[in-house]
Amino acid sequence: MTYKEICANKEVLEYYKKGNEILGSLGYTDHSTAHTKLVAERTGEILTVFGYSYKEIELGMIAGFMHDIGNALNRSHHAEYGALLANEILRGTDMPMEDRVAVVSAIANHDETTGYASDAMTAAIIIADKSDVRRSRVRTRDRSQFDIHDRVNYAVTGSDLEFSPDRKQIVLSLTIDEEICTMYDYFEIFFGRMMMCTKAAHVLGAEFSLTVNGRKIL
Repeated sequence: MTYKEICANKEVLEYYKKGNEILGSLGYTDHSTAHTKLVAERTGEILTVFGYSYKEIELGMIAGFMHDIGNALNRSHHAEYGALLANEILRGTDMPMEDRVAVVSAIANHDETTGYASDAMTAAIIIADKSDVRRSRVRTRDRSQFDIHDRVNYAVTGSDLEFSPDRKQIVLSLTIDEEICTMYDYFEIFFGRMMMCTKAAHVLGAEFSLTVNGRKIL
């Protein structure tokens, strides 16, 4: 099983289609394969920059792509549901059991409410997932319909995630239109996620920093 193959897997894609439809009805931002491909590719980039093997990178990208399939069952505990679904899908492939368990564990632990990064793969997925803040994730352009999640994402006009293993740093730099979203709004939604990124970066031997409009916030 390869990353390319999992991206084309009809069952995985159907779970994402249904999950994104459900979350749209609930008022959540985009959780389609646009998000999961970004998470997968960013996971691969993190693991590459920090010197992990091709196998670890490939497995990380597979887990990154599959991390949100549990939304098709329920948003609550979607990480755990997604891990169970992923286990059933991957069980029918040629992926070795130990690799399947590693992928499933990473998926199960990516959510900030219940998860924890105990290995590099999970750490990379957490950082890749929680750093995906961008205007294009907002489903509507009618600002009168925005909730706080929409305002925060729509306010982000620029986002850049930089990795520096030599300096042992991971830096998320955001440009935010503060007329749309205050820093209070941002941290109301993202403080827990940023704290999870901080702990995840430690697993990679790095420090996580957040910069907003040129100011270091975290």
